[in-house]
Amino acid sequence: MKKLLIPALFLSALLSQAQDKRPDNWFNLDPANDKVNGVSTERTYKELLKDKKSTTIIVGVLDSGVDFDHEDLKSVMWTNPGEIAGNGIDDDKNGYIDDIHGWNFIGGKDGKNVSDDNLEMTRIIRKLKPKYEGKTAADFKTKEEKKELELYLAVKNDFNKTKENFQGGYNQLKFFVEGFEGIAKKIKAEQNVEKVKQAEIEKFAPTDKNDIKMKTIAASMLKKSEGDLDEIIDMYKEYFLQYKSMVECGLNTDFDPRNIVGDDYNNSNEKYYGNADCNGPASLHGTHVAGIIAAARNNGVGMDGVAADVKIMAVRCVPSGDERDKDVANAIRYAVDNGAKILNMSFGKKYSWDKKVVDDAVKYAESKGVLLIHAAGNDNLDIDDVTHYPCKKYENKKEATNFMTIGALSWKADTKVVAPFSNYGKKNVDLFSPGVDIYSTTPKNTYKDESGTSMAAPVAAGVAAVLKSYYPNLTPEQLKKILMKSSLKTYKGTKVIKPGTKDEMIKFDKLSKSAGIINLYEAIKMADKFTKLKT
Repeated sequence: MKKLLIPALFLSALLSQAQDKRPDNWFNLDPANDKVNGVSTERTYKELLKDKKSTTIIVGVLDSGVDFDHEDLKSVMWTNPGEIAGNGIDDDKNGYIDDIHGWNFIGGKDGKNVSDDNLEMTRIIRKLKPKYEGKTAADFKTKEEKKELELYLAVKNDFNKTKENFQGGYNQLKFFVEGFEGIAKKIKAEQNVEKVKQAEIEKFAPTDKNDIKMKTIAASMLKKSEGDLDEIIDMYKEYFLQYKSMVECGLNTDFDPRNIVGDDYNNSNEKYYGNADCNGPASLHGTHVAGIIAAARNNGVGMDGVAADVKIMAVRCVPSGDERDKDVANAIRYAVDNGAKILNMSFGKKYSWDKKVVDDAVKYAESKGVLLIHAAGNDNLDIDDVTHYPCKKYENKKEATNFMTIGALSWKADTKVVAPFSNYGKKNVDLFSPGVDIYSTTPKNTYKDESGTSMAAPVAAGVAAVLKSYYPNLTPEQLKKILMKSSLKTYKGTKVIKPGTKDEMIKFDKLSKSAGIINLYEAIKMADKFTKLKT
């Protein structure tokens, strides 16, 4: 799942946090000089890299799509050197026609695209329900069937709880959106204003009980803000649309858009399907991710990404809903085969349909020297206890050496340093990276703040890409080791607020394997020493 799905109980905390002014470009700033938890990008280029030569690195963005014509991205997009645009011919004979900037594994040959899809639990319910609904273990003889029955019952229970929660959130958000929109319309008409701020709210004298309630809530929010009611409406509406998608599509067993793709879904080894539309119908998430990694630096436009000498390859495989394992595996293989050395994977889910096909793709990337950066997830869970797929651990319990899992940090240098939504895990999260209020590119030459481990992962991917660019002989295992060992131990031994709680304290050390924050400056210094020792 690509989007940040904030539980309703966190909305008020998020809104409160959003009123605080985050430092501009904070994720690229330096902890020592700028007093934020940035990765020291600007300092590193200025002090350590100004006289060094770099090698262009291709970074695969496996996501919802990328607006490759964006003003701040078009100069950094990967362009397939063996393909002639728009001629309808597979010029480079890689099996994909007109793959100029990447490929789309959730589109059909007719140009149509999947936008919304199910959660994986919904697909599992749809598959297993006909055989296992109403049955007990006594109805089956084989171990495989009994095990599958257990899976069905567990997923069904989870599905019912999840659907209830999303329906509740949907109803609550709909109430707020419609209520705020209602009073905004009335205030603008009565007071002849375009923007509804604190003063306009105070002048409003409603008689309707619902309007009175919405005025009280809006007034309380605007006291903490210099903004206006439309901004609050937009924030609520963004989450409302996500919940709406989950209720109508993600958790709807009658909804299945796979026929759009037109592949043989039961054949996990099938590779050549999809279309060349690597932007797709809803590329906000992937465009934002791409900008964090590599938006053109020092061009006076928009914002600066972390990495300077990289090219972004857009591989669309993530809908609104859960990505499918077959598509993820093919996306990994496509990116690897076409020269990507770093892959960013800002998605994840609770269940896996075909873990083996993804494991095999990760092993393939490992054999080709490709590092995978994966977002830890936004459920404030310990993923040592609850698996977040895809994961670094194979079915045989061995771990991939080329796979890193990243948690999200706030820019606040205090007990709130860990993002309240971030997953964590002493064994399965490698380190933390900036992931709150990250300003980056969005479709049609726009820019926006977004929060999530989906943002933390591309910051880390950008750091890894810079490292690989200046030290191209480093293997994925070496890159991972350097990034973890050089990470700042600023909060080691310090108690911070545990994600998902209001004030429960936990040592930062218990939230990740390294107890560290990724830092480009320290990583470059360590890589320099490492390579000199090797020569």
